[in-house]
Amino acid sequence: MTPTQASKKPAIVFDLGGVLLDWNPRHLFRKYFNGDEQQVEHFLTEICPQEWNLKQDAGYSFTQAIAEQKLRFPQYAQPIQAYQDRWEETVAGEIEGSVAILAELRDAGYPLYVLSNWAAETFARVRGKYAFLDWFDELIISAEVGLIKPDPAIFAYLLERVGLPAEECLFIDDHATNTEAAEKLGFQTVLFSTPEDLERDLQDREILNVK
Repeated sequence: MTPTQASKKPAIVFDLGGVLLDWNPRHLFRKYFNGDEQQVEHFLTEICPQEWNLKQDAGYSFTQAIAEQKLRFPQYAQPIQAYQDRWEETVAGEIEGSVAILAELRDAGYPLYVLSNWAAETFARVRGKYAFLDWFDELIISAEVGLIKPDPAIFAYLLERVGLPAEECLFIDDHATNTEAAEKLGFQTVLFSTPEDLERDLQDREILNVK
């Protein structure tokens, strides 16, 4: 990295679920199944698994997917419908420590972007609920662009929108498959675990000031 590159403020690119928002379908289904973890895990691995959820993140209609899944598993029609009707309960709220870091980055003048795998219909239901989503220069939602992480094409789309080379972008995500894909394209990356670890990492990179 040249001195000129080092002096620039990199674009900071955040994932949403698991980094800034506490999204987890278990938040809903632990209530639905009255805390029966065996039922929760069976439902989320056999009836509505993550692979099924990713199809909606890639652009397939969430409403259509719910209808099809109810036909496939009629004995689970009620909890499948609850996935749609009570979807807001899958988001427990913002991850406060991460949002505090985001606020520091905003105040410091960093370009801020979202790159998130999310179904269009369900993202629309949270878009207006969290003020910090207005702090970003742009929100790139997988289903809205028809591309999904870790496909290199969505990172190429991001770079086109940001207008910077990958080396001048720092990508923060909680899934190693996504950060590894970004690294191969030249991005700086952080594999998110906790807000405290993220803060230390950004301080080490001299992006955040040491307190």
